[in-house]
Amino acid sequence: MLHTLTYTVPEDGLTIETILQNNWKLGKKLIHDLRMQKAVSNTSGELLQWKLPNKKGDVLVFKWEGESSNYAPSDQIPLYVAYEDEYLLIASKPRGVATHPNEEGQNHTFMNTVSHYLSSKGQNYGEHVHRIDEGTKGLIVVAKNPIVKGMLDRMLENKTIIRTYEAILEGELKNQHGTIRAAIGNDRHHPTRKRVSPSGQKAITHYEVVGRHPQFTKVHAILETGRTHQIRVHFAHLGHPIVGDDLYGAKKTPTKTYELHAFKVQFAHPITGEMIVVEDKR
Repeated sequence: MLHTLTYTVPEDGLTIETILQNNWKLGKKLIHDLRMQKAVSNTSGELLQWKLPNKKGDVLVFKWEGESSNYAPSDQIPLYVAYEDEYLLIASKPRGVATHPNEEGQNHTFMNTVSHYLSSKGQNYGEHVHRIDEGTKGLIVVAKNPIVKGMLDRMLENKTIIRTYEAILEGELKNQHGTIRAAIGNDRHHPTRKRVSPSGQKAITHYEVVGRHPQFTKVHAILETGRTHQIRVHFAHLGHPIVGDDLYGAKKTPTKTYELHAFKVQFAHPITGEMIVVEDKR
């Protein structure tokens, strides 16, 4: 499919090579594809030299053939779009819905719904930058073209995309704030459960208490690492599992759900540099 992207050069002297390699930190394959396809022109359609400096305010137009997304469009799940521009969107995944298909024929996931939404607007590319557990509700960032996807991937690796979760815990958490540093690995006694393990992967969670009740504690947690079930495992390790999370020792609830919400995401926009702060109002 044909991808397009426009970019306004923010300062004098930047070459296309500098922008792609140093500023955007794109992968070598994507940069090679852009070069081979002579993908960069000005607004008049004239091809630009990659090693020549550009002036502040110059508009670069990228047009190149690349892969499309292959999620089967589905409208079976309601989609709440919290933020959208020509480069990316941030939408809320309902609790009980997978982020993306994990097996053949699984076509009613969050990404299938996003695909339906984008295709209704004539767009055929959308890829999630991160994911959240099926039982967790909340915000997911989706890139609308491969360049933005590459940039957001690097930002996630560099921990410049900040995701804040709200959780309701069983019992009264002693400290008002803190950091949980406990490696997480597989639980050999259960096919999907994780556990704190010295031989596991490094995992760090920062938290702050934002509400107290004699039987419950509400916290906001920020992930420094992104291990599977990280928040669930860490608070269970402290003896305060998330309410309803019986996989990690909490009491079962009538709804059979657990109280974890990815309610806020913030980062500097990869193209415009604007600080994006989005909260899930659902």
